[in-house]
Amino acid sequence: MILHPGILSLLISSLLVGGMVLYAAACGIAILRGWDISSGSERQLQLERKTYLVSTILGYLLFFQLISLFLFIYTVDDICPLFTGAMCAVGSLTVNPFGYPVLLCKTATFILAGLWLILNYADSRGYDYPLIRIKYRFLLLLAPLVVVEAVLQWFYFLQLHPDVITSCCGSLFSSANESVAAEIAALPAFPMMAVFYGVMLLTLVSGVVFYRSGKGGWLFPLLSGIAFVVAISAVISFISLYFYELPTHHCPFCILQKEYLYVGYPLYILLLVATVSGLGTGLLLPFRNIASLVDTVPQLSRKLTLVSVLSYLLFTVIASWPIVFSSFTLKN
Repeated sequence: MILHPGILSLLISSLLVGGMVLYAAACGIAILRGWDISSGSERQLQLERKTYLVSTILGYLLFFQLISLFLFIYTVDDICPLFTGAMCAVGSLTVNPFGYPVLLCKTATFILAGLWLILNYADSRGYDYPLIRIKYRFLLLLAPLVVVEAVLQWFYFLQLHPDVITSCCGSLFSSANESVAAEIAALPAFPMMAVFYGVMLLTLVSGVVFYRSGKGGWLFPLLSGIAFVVAISAVISFISLYFYELPTHHCPFCILQKEYLYVGYPLYILLLVATVSGLGTGLLLPFRNIASLVDTVPQLSRKLTLVSVLSYLLFTVIASWPIVFSSFTLKN
């Protein structure tokens, strides 16, 4: 294993978060079996004290879990010079079979953990813990993913060997490669531009309508989920080309490097924040008529919508900046 501060931090945090999530899941099972808010029994009082403590600690740890996605990306990008053939994070991730599964698990965990934090926040605002069972059922779905991610991450870092010859991003995203990434890179740029800007416009308009009138509550989260997939595809298909000013360089990781002013970090942070906030509005919709949340859910939904709309807008502005202002142009 390579000794690196980021690697050590990620491994230690995975043990803490994984252990706490499993403990919280065990508490969740007890709560699902015995929770009765109308009871004044000693058991119920113990469950209430335990859920308050567990939710508080888990909230902080899951927030760090969100940050760990970008710490992971930064770390694998920072160690790429150790591997022959690596130019960016792509080379580090292909050193062994566990790199990309870890990245995919971390991305999924980011979204699901963000949604759990939204659910937990809403539940804490209700005087009768109205979402207690729902959020712990959600946690029982999240816990296995967190554990799988931790295990894969340990396997990935423990099997990093500097003497391995790996692939560069050019080979992964080339037309000769038969991967999903290569297929996305091969998508025609100008039709993808139309799809990207069309989806972003629809998402922003639906978000503004929902923010102002409360209408279209299900449409906005649906479009937010679609916008996430389209935006990632657009970064690979054409957005990255304008940042690199190269018609064949489709790598979504090189924009994280100093040569490109680390522009990938704000891009991806904004995209993930926008997606989680947008999906969060849909997550809260079924609970808007609960008596103890009748004021909380609409207010929280409007805040999440505002955050999502602004984040999508800023993402689109940053992504469009080199398209509008650089001298680089793509040919049809």
